[in-house]
Amino acid sequence: MTAERPLAVGVIGVGTMGQHHARVYDDLEEATLVGVFDVDAERARAVAERHGTVAVGLETLLEQVDAVSVAVPTAHHHSVATTCLDAGVPVLVEKPVVDDPEDGRELLARADAAGVPVQVGHVERFNPAVETLAEIVEGLSVVAVAARRLGPPPARRIEDSAVLDLMIHDIDVVLALLGEEPVGVTGCSAAGNRHAGALLEFPEAMASLTASRLTQRKVRTLEIVAERCLVTVDYLEQSIEIHRRSVPEYVERAEGVRFRHESLIERVRVPNDEPLRNELASFLEAVRTGSTPEVTIDDGLAALEIARRIEDQGRPEQPRVDVEVPHD
Repeated sequence: MTAERPLAVGVIGVGTMGQHHARVYDDLEEATLVGVFDVDAERARAVAERHGTVAVGLETLLEQVDAVSVAVPTAHHHSVATTCLDAGVPVLVEKPVVDDPEDGRELLARADAAGVPVQVGHVERFNPAVETLAEIVEGLSVVAVAARRLGPPPARRIEDSAVLDLMIHDIDVVLALLGEEPVGVTGCSAAGNRHAGALLEFPEAMASLTASRLTQRKVRTLEIVAERCLVTVDYLEQSIEIHRRSVPEYVERAEGVRFRHESLIERVRVPNDEPLRNELASFLEAVRTGSTPEVTIDDGLAALEIARRIEDQGRPEQPRVDVEVPHD
């Protein structure tokens, strides 16, 4: 690799999420999308044609690239990422990093031994609203965090529970914002793990999280309760509001005395960038410079282990149907 040429990149698994990786790589100046691989050959060819590249076997792809995204089903993250590391190829593996924390620890040891960077696809870290929020939180005494990640039933089958598929984003964000591990984790779920809630206890704060595939409205919000303000974040709108100096008062009117609160609301300017584009650009920068990725395997494991603790306290998972992923 040299600083003068774009990095040759590929995507392994071009389903719902992998197709977006291919789209963004095709658009990034610092990348050249040299190929894609998927067990569904017809889908791979369609995505490749859309982005002016080729569908190839996995071994062939790994011989041609400087870095890859792995966007296969979670059950295959460990085996596919291992194949990439054995080939000496840096990897961005979609969240959750793996299915089993033990596999994640083995993957971490393998990556360290190979000296190959691995980034975990917790894309909300790269949401401009979250990046801006991180700067705001540095100056606050946080008391509580509340996250809601809700949506209607998906049109496609998703093997991961609402905790592993949705809530894990907010677990990762909370851990990053507070910079510490929880001292207590409580979880519950309903409707076959399609709706779940959790309470995380930290030394000086608490976080309540809700994730659902059963609501009829898409919601992606985060609230920070601090000593002197309330910060609200809308991921979808990429917006932040800070509520300060709430003043209670009684107001006399013709119909009688009324109670009201008045407060100062500050609307924070947030860049309108695509989180996935920021994420992939950050990954390629880590590959090019040999620096530590923004979201490491350790980060992915921390979120996964908490997610599994939440699931263990909920109801049993629905049976998983795995599909074999051939390597060529």
